[in-house]
Amino acid sequence: MADGAMTATFLAVIGGASLLAVTARRLRPTDRLPSLEGWALADRSLGPVWTWMLLGGTIFTAYTFTAVPGLAYGNGAPAFFAVPYTVIVCPLAFVLLTRLWTVARRHGYITVADFVRGRYGSPPLALVVALTGILATMPYLALQLLGIRAVLTAGGVYPRGAGGDLVLIALFAGLAVATYRHGLRAPTVISAFKAVAVFVSLTAVCWLVLARLGGPGAVFEGAARRLGGTGVADSALLLSPEQQPAYATLAFGSALALLMYPHVLTAGFAADGPRTLRKVSVALPAWTGLLALFGLLGIAALAAGVRAPEGGAETAVPMLVDRLMPGPLAGLVFGAITVGALVPAAVMSIAAATCFVRNVYVEYVHPTATPKRQVRIAKAVSVTAKVGAVAFVFGLRDQDAINLQLLGGVWILQIFPAVAIGLFTGRLHPRALLAGWAVGMAAGTFLVVREGFSSIVPFGGGDQPLEIYAGLVALLLNLTVAVAGTAALERLGVPRGADLTDLPSRLTVRRRPETGASNP
Repeated sequence: MADGAMTATFLAVIGGASLLAVTARRLRPTDRLPSLEGWALADRSLGPVWTWMLLGGTIFTAYTFTAVPGLAYGNGAPAFFAVPYTVIVCPLAFVLLTRLWTVARRHGYITVADFVRGRYGSPPLALVVALTGILATMPYLALQLLGIRAVLTAGGVYPRGAGGDLVLIALFAGLAVATYRHGLRAPTVISAFKAVAVFVSLTAVCWLVLARLGGPGAVFEGAARRLGGTGVADSALLLSPEQQPAYATLAFGSALALLMYPHVLTAGFAADGPRTLRKVSVALPAWTGLLALFGLLGIAALAAGVRAPEGGAETAVPMLVDRLMPGPLAGLVFGAITVGALVPAAVMSIAAATCFVRNVYVEYVHPTATPKRQVRIAKAVSVTAKVGAVAFVFGLRDQDAINLQLLGGVWILQIFPAVAIGLFTGRLHPRALLAGWAVGMAAGTFLVVREGFSSIVPFGGGDQPLEIYAGLVALLLNLTVAVAGTAALERLGVPRGADLTDLPSRLTVRRRPETGASNP
């Protein structure tokens, strides 16, 4: 059971975040009419500091902060794929997000499916991009609730039975109200609180844990023995040669997939310009360092002899905090992780609602919907998404949400050709992209399900096939079909839709002007 100091600190952190959400109305101009751009993108007005906090708070979720150390606790080195993965995201964001923001701002696009609609002139392709985004986002939203519940249960802050469920519902209800009223501005102001709380609490926890366990050397040696080795060199704390292809492809494929998620793009579109996004992309590795420290805590939990329940490795770090930390600091950590779930959950529900309104409701149900009506529908859908996440958590097993989120990462990667490649060339035919998407979705789902919902699958023949990320295999098939299909459709003379984006239709190489003098 939690002591009084821990509970009081936890409630103070949650109360502070709630009070900040109320102040979100101060970020809203009073002289503008209601619009989906204003509600979902904060009028594209966020500067570098706000964008850094929002984008970092959206990418680095509460479940990430529990799953990565949980994986380190159970498996050792493979868990740290998340560190290079989030580093790879930074240069990709520097290039892709800035270019996509420029096109979206010029043409008034709010979702990535809007861009696909304008780039290829294909409503069906835009529809599958939007629906894939919604489908991949919903289990991710449910995982935020699971992260909160796992952390609070391990720390003894979550009441047993119906009382605990009511606490969880109350947390999400407050988030739903703030998001309904203020849109993206609510998670934006909460993200500032999240950044301060997580950075401060994690720094303090790491310092105290290392001091109590005897320093980094003692932590790694103790963890190595727990994982069955006599030292670090012969333990699971180092990657074996057989694990390296899976580690590399999972990091690379996850980085490509992350920038396709609607909630990440929504946070990026809210910036006030491409220069802001470039600055933020350069500064995002600070959040990666934070994630690496959480992974270190998973190793520390091993060294400290924490015994997580069967199938509940994600509770190892909360149990470590509860064991070693004084009550107020433990309450601060649990509160920070809880707030850490509220930011991405809010942005995910906004992104899913915006995709539905722009690319399903307006496109196929009510093409003449006024901006005010679009906002009203988006607000209702965002609340529905949160209610659906709560029902999912209470109605299904935790493992079901995890399995669907693994599939979601494979699915969202299949829109990469239409979105990312489409930013640089329009040569791929929309019908070929649709066919490639269908093949990638089917192949990725088959591979993951066949391996018992493992995202790492064997590839190639022989006694020891390579183990690589299923999403990349599906993406390779997707691209093959898209390129071959484009060649076939061009040969048949099948027309494509009109391109409204002002982007080049093919990749071009800019040559330096001739000066008449040779270079030294």
